[in-house]
Amino acid sequence: MTLPPWLEQIPGEQPYPLVFATVSGAHLYGFPSADSDVDLRGVHVLPVEEVVGLRVGEATIDRSWVRSGVEVDLVTHDLLKFCGLLLRRNGYVLEQLLSPLVVASSPVHQELVALAPGLVTRNHGHHYLGFARTQWRLYGRTGELKPLLYTFRVLATGIHLMRTGLLEADLTRLFAYGPAYLPELVEAKKEAEHAPAPALAASCSAEKDVARLTAELEQAMADSGLPEAATVGADVHDLVVRTRLS
Repeated sequence: MTLPPWLEQIPGEQPYPLVFATVSGAHLYGFPSADSDVDLRGVHVLPVEEVVGLRVGEATIDRSWVRSGVEVDLVTHDLLKFCGLLLRRNGYVLEQLLSPLVVASSPVHQELVALAPGLVTRNHGHHYLGFARTQWRLYGRTGELKPLLYTFRVLATGIHLMRTGLLEADLTRLFAYGPAYLPELVEAKKEAEHAPAPALAASCSAEKDVARLTAELEQAMADSGLPEAATVGADVHDLVVRTRLS
């Protein structure tokens, strides 16, 4: 699915200036469907008077709408909230920051990207383990292909991050970590967002493969040389203060 050209107009339509806006979700993960919505994620900057005054601005803006037949889901956090999330073990916001599908950028965005290596920690592995457990349970309840692919995607992303310190959210670039049938599942996902998972060959077992990748991620965390906590907290604090005061 090709991203619509009018996406670049959306940042200018928001109530606050955006530090960045990127595409997340299935488009970032490498398996969009013909009917996938577009998940826009980003950071806005509240004016000083809406931070220190009595009328406080929205720390998170979340809205959805349909444009030209495409559903758009937009979530932005104020810079302070977003940076607070970055300094925890939140792989989700790190993926938003580093998404190569950039709709809007700024010098502040580029500074944050440059600080990203110092944000990666061993404890990000817990984020991916927890995310995988949630998606695996959802697959067990629904039998849908989407949560099955999400399960494999987050486990592969987590293993790669723990072993290399590099974030890769696109499952099609991580096939080497998963079972041989992953390309087949990604191809099937193109047809519909909420299609049931196709039947696997008798010799294949998603349950065993998920268990194997879970164990690999746990071992990769144990072996990782990544720090326990972010090392650039002071730099992120300075960036937030400079941006707010400017």
